[in-house]
Amino acid sequence: MKKYSAEFFGTFWLVLGGCGSAVISAAFPGLGIGFLGVSLAFGLTVLTMAFAIGHISGCHLNPAVSVGLWAGGRMPTKDLLPYIIAQVIGGIVAGGVLYLIASGKSGFDLSAGFASNGYGEHSPGGYGLMAAFITEVVMTMMFLLVILGATDKRAPQGFAPIAIGLCLTLIHLISIPVTNTSVNPARSTGVALFAGDWAISQLWLFWIAPVIGGMLGAAVYRIIGSEAKQ
Repeated sequence: MKKYSAEFFGTFWLVLGGCGSAVISAAFPGLGIGFLGVSLAFGLTVLTMAFAIGHISGCHLNPAVSVGLWAGGRMPTKDLLPYIIAQVIGGIVAGGVLYLIASGKSGFDLSAGFASNGYGEHSPGGYGLMAAFITEVVMTMMFLLVILGATDKRAPQGFAPIAIGLCLTLIHLISIPVTNTSVNPARSTGVALFAGDWAISQLWLFWIAPVIGGMLGAAVYRIIGSEAKQ
């Protein structure tokens, strides 16, 4: 239960910190943090939690990451579903806390999206379904590649949280205009349930594409990261 609790709180922090920066700080008049600030916020949530709970649960915070680590042989099957459940619940609770905070401002309107992920008319840059799908698959694949490489026993020790946090920052810098960046079904679910309407109807993409990307990343690392036989 300690591992699952760690995943709950870690995902809670990721969604509250990342989506909270988008909902509360990004559009603040005259002082908004913009895409760069939101990207850093997501990266910093992972960086801080990796140091805080990495030694407890591995700090997945993401169903696609858990699936990828399972596919890469880094996670026992018995832990996969409990991890995903803990992550999704953590994301939803964070979405609820963020709603309570954000709705305390006069004029708050869920129709602005509540940091939800989307495509077509709900993409920040107007990108269509195929562009969104490709973006989420490729970004999650590269995320898993970095995670698996940085946590390999042959990699420099102690630096994995930095590499992983910076990778997530870079992913957001690339893909916020396309999908508002998911690469994480728990993050998408946590805010979509409160935004409702289109956010829920498009949520399927932000489960399917990241999970496919996570498995592809695991497959690629199994090939390029395998130790040479003597």
